[in-house]
Amino acid sequence: MEYRTFGRTGWSVSEIGVGTWGIGGGWGPLDDQESVETLLHAFENGVNYVDTAASYGDGHAEKIIGRALREWSGGKIYVATKLWPQEWPSFLDDDPMMRGRYPEWYLREGIEGNLKRLGVDRLDLFQLHGWFPAGLVETDWLEALNKLRLEGKIDRIGVSLRDDRPDEGIDLARFGLVDSHQVIFNLFDQRPMDRLFREGEKTGTAFVARVPFDSSSLIGNWTGDTYDDWDGDDVRRYFFRGDRFQKCYRRVEKLKELCRPHYPTLAETAMRFCLSDPAVSVVIPGMRTRKEVQLNIACSDGQPFPPGLTEALRPHRWTRNFYL
Repeated sequence: MEYRTFGRTGWSVSEIGVGTWGIGGGWGPLDDQESVETLLHAFENGVNYVDTAASYGDGHAEKIIGRALREWSGGKIYVATKLWPQEWPSFLDDDPMMRGRYPEWYLREGIEGNLKRLGVDRLDLFQLHGWFPAGLVETDWLEALNKLRLEGKIDRIGVSLRDDRPDEGIDLARFGLVDSHQVIFNLFDQRPMDRLFREGEKTGTAFVARVPFDSSSLIGNWTGDTYDDWDGDDVRRYFFRGDRFQKCYRRVEKLKELCRPHYPTLAETAMRFCLSDPAVSVVIPGMRTRKEVQLNIACSDGQPFPPGLTEALRPHRWTRNFYL
């Protein structure tokens, strides 16, 4: 396992962490004991960063992580969690207000819930599960979180950027108001490497790359009938509804053909692409089995990504909002 410095925090984190929306529910059948064992297997193999949220299974993912942490007797595991705003703005709103979305009472109540479910005394990284640029001047959220830092409830502060709007974090990264940004970064949505990452490098902002497999499409194991195999309440049935599945499937097949001379699977290409940008501190694929842990961590070997392939992938950029 290779390790990277988490921005200006000084933390040494595994460059591959565990994303836990999947163990919270909504992505197919679950076995909680298997989830705990998967987390412990990841820890045993050098993974020391776990990302979760209060909204993943209405706190279920945090409880599973708490169980794993109680059974773990090894080194430090950095746990990052998130809290949704009181009210989400419309996905079409280009400039939503920030004031009042994270009032102090709401943050306190939410963080107490995070701490209880995780079974820890302090959160290593607390992230706003929704950042809106007006927060640069409407700073009640930051004042409240700094109070909670002084009280020892949280250590570091981060934000999670809206799915299809990575550029909303550029000014925040430029001013360095928070320690980390979580952002979608993958073979389709390559935009963060253009401006966001470059600004963050100047201020020591850490970047957490989420959705490296585009909610499963970039694993490369889809067939034309895969959509029908998902249960009715599977998140992917919503994300790839209508004609979206077939449009995505056709693009994935082209990517597989392009990447085949370089890597044996599209999944490996996808993971190594995310690791190729030095601004990325950690990539957080979902892992629900030991096999998935092994496949992901095998990509952490320090090998460079082919520069020619980076350029060849540029025409395959494709941005979407799953929620519209």
